[in-house]
Amino acid sequence: MALDVGDGCPDFNLEGDLGPINFQDKLKGTSAKFLVIYFYPRDNTPGCTRQAEGFQAELAAFSKYGAEIIGISRDSIKSHGNFRQKFELTFALGSDIDGGVCNDFGVWVEKKNYGRTYMGIERSTFLIDKKGAIAGVWRKVKVNGHVEEVLATLKDL
Repeated sequence: MALDVGDGCPDFNLEGDLGPINFQDKLKGTSAKFLVIYFYPRDNTPGCTRQAEGFQAELAAFSKYGAEIIGISRDSIKSHGNFRQKFELTFALGSDIDGGVCNDFGVWVEKKNYGRTYMGIERSTFLIDKKGAIAGVWRKVKVNGHVEEVLATLKDL
């Protein structure tokens, strides 16, 4: 399933290293905010670390525009906790061990690397508006400049 701008965001509940992450709770009442949900392949790898550090560095700017960051991978809660501590991350990291949320967002895909074919997470980001609709989609993300691009889109909403 390929989600696009204007589609409703799939509902999800995940365990996070800071506690449960419930999509519907993020949309309720006056606490409603924009969500930046980014999917990344693996904790503690160079690209994923740079991406997480990029979102962390711009966290105040995202907050200024009413956005919360959520990173999601198939790593364990323990792995997320270690990743957070090592790189001093303060935003939520969700653990999608069974891959259900990755499937719902269409980011669990066939990948090829050095002639080897395997299934993995396609680095992707989704900007969700306060009503739960997708306002921005980035697939096959290249880390350099990505955080700034998402922030620029958020500023225009």
